Order: sequence, then structure tokens, then C-alpha cells
Amino acid sequence: MPTPLPGPQRIVCLTEETTEWLYLLGQEARIVGISGYTVRPARARQEKPRVSAFLSAKIDRILALRPDCVFGFSDLQADIAAELIRKGVQVTVFNQRSVEEIFGVLYQVAAMVGQADRGLELIEGMRARLKEIEAQARVLPRRPKVFFEEWDEPHISAIRWVSELVGIAGGDDCFPELATQAMGKDRIIADGAEIVRRAPDIVIGSWCGKKFRPEKVAARAGWGEVPAVKHAQLFEIKSADILQPGPAALTDGVEQLHRIVMAWSRSQGPAS
Repeated sequence: MPTPLPGPQRIVCLTEETTEWLYLLGQEARIVGISGYTVRPARARQEKPRVSAFLSAKIDRILALRPDCVFGFSDLQADIAAELIRKGVQVTVFNQRSVEEIFGVLYQVAAMVGQADRGLELIEGMRARLKEIEAQARVLPRRPKVFFEEWDEPHISAIRWVSELVGIAGGDDCFPELATQAMGKDRIIADGAEIVRRAPDIVIGSWCGKKFRPEKVAARAGWGEVPAVKHAQLFEIKSADILQPGPAALTDGVEQLHRIVMAWSRSQGPAS
């Protein structure tokens, strides 16, 4: 008789990062339901039923899947978690906000599915690449000021792990004091003129759910003299690549940040 696999066998992932991570660990067979926002990996959308958004979930559909564990993320999913727990479902909700906390969650999930060694191997690979990027950034002649906009109306600045990745990539977050705030509502910049005053060299938009529009940013009142606008340093990084606290942000997300910063350094930076 085969030895049973350790850990949960039927997992529902209410957010994308645990889905991506379980695929990377080769444990996708355990996943029985995913978030409708999942795009990484692309094949998950064809292979797994979609049972939730971010702030809502189809509880009856989740229960019908007979999960022995549901993975969630953040206090924003507390109501979903509570309802599932009342129905007798085991729920694990992570609340990672920093790069180190993301690594910690990745290890926890790997260990839960009996893949601690494989998880550590993948994590060490990601850590090594972050160190390489950081080392390249240290020799830049000047670090650009970066405004990362998570939402446009109202302006919401970078969450903590994004702010940290901006720093690793070679930039300086224009609003580091807001990055420590876990909730988006606490990272709102009520006075858009303050962004102008901080004169970002680069603006990166990641408007979750809609396309970033550089021409709309450039046309904002008073933004004509902002260095990022003057030198056409307005970029988009897709939210799936940077705003989910898992493998994507630590790989594709930071790589895109690094390319943007290095290109700025080679062109606009020295001449500014």
C-alpha cells in the first residue's frame, strides 16, 4: 500500500501566490480550487475551477470541493475565512507584507505539503538573484526617486514588499513612510501636489484591475515639470507580477523594476 502524501491533499487557494508556489513545487495536483484573478501559471485557469474573487468567495462551491485546507491572504479575507471555519473547514490565512515575510510564508507552505527541501532550494535561488540585483544597484552613480502607484484615484503608494523591491532594484521609494502601512487606505496620498513636490525620476503604475495609462499621468495638473514626465519615464508593471506577495514579485516583478532603473541610469540619470 503506498505511503500517504504528507499534508493537505485538497487545497483551495483564495489568492494567486499560493497557487503559483504549489505549481513551482510540483504539487499542483493538490489544488482543487483557485481565485478567479489567477493568471500565474496560465495553465491553472484551464486546469482548476475558479471559486473566489479577492473580497468574496463562492462558499457553496468551495464546500462542494471538500477541501482539507484553504489558503488565504490578508485581513481583507477574514470574513471569508470565518465563514469557512464555521462550516468546519481548516483555513490558513497568511498576512505577509515584507520580502522576508514572503519568504517565510513560502517556506511554511512548502513544509505543509512535504516539500521543505525543494522549497528551500527554490527560495535560495530567489535570494541569490536578489543579492545579485542589489550588488549591481550599489554601483549606480545615482539612485532614482521612484513613485510606485498602486492605484490612481485616489493615489495609493507602494505596499511594503514593493517598496523594498524598489530599493533592491536600485531606486528610492518616494513615500517610504507610507510603505510601512499595511492597509491601502493608509497609503492614500490625499494631496497629489505632494507627489509633484517629491519630484520622482520614475513613475511606475500597477493599477490592479485596469490598464496603466502614461498619457493620463502626464496630463495631471502640475505634473509637466516632474522629471519622470519630462523624460518619459512612465512605466507599467502588471499587478499579477508585483502586487501578489509570492514568487512573481520576487522574480519577474523585481526583474522589471531592475531593468527600468538600469535603463534610467544609462540614459536620464547621469544627465539629470
